[in-house]
Amino acid sequence: MKRNRDLPLVRSLVIAIFEANGQLVEMGNELVRPAGLTTAWWQVLGALGYAPEPQSVSQIARAMGLTRQAVQRIVDLLVDRGYVTFAPNPHHQRAKLVVLTDAGGTALEMAERAAGPVDRRILDRIGSERLAMALTALNDITDIITEELNREAGARKASPSARKDFE
Repeated sequence: MKRNRDLPLVRSLVIAIFEANGQLVEMGNELVRPAGLTTAWWQVLGALGYAPEPQSVSQIARAMGLTRQAVQRIVDLLVDRGYVTFAPNPHHQRAKLVVLTDAGGTALEMAERAAGPVDRRILDRIGSERLAMALTALNDITDIITEELNREAGARKASPSARKDFE
């Protein structure tokens, strides 16, 4: 019986995540504006900066939970600004790799420095142990949602009536 009473906790957490996301975007825009960035641009630069190797637009989109089209628009803008460039992809002829340029690396470093004081306040108030627990919980939530999305996509492919809805 207790499990059903705890279900509102899930909804409360989802609402808190939505609120935190909105605040993150707003704060991010304020922090990175002096570096000539937006939060969305910072996300893409960060995905590249923390990846062990250059990424395709699709890989960036998957890592950031964004659509490929949204990432492509951002990457095109970042190319125009000289923050990223394209390189051949040895694994796929058409899906070029996105490579961080020196200017992009500098912009990312500026953004990370700007976020440093806020990061420090978060760490000081919450502590590394609680942050690690929160990260584990968010990763678990992401895994469950991904499993559900994959299950639903599989069900739509298998269902003849579902296919008609999308034709």
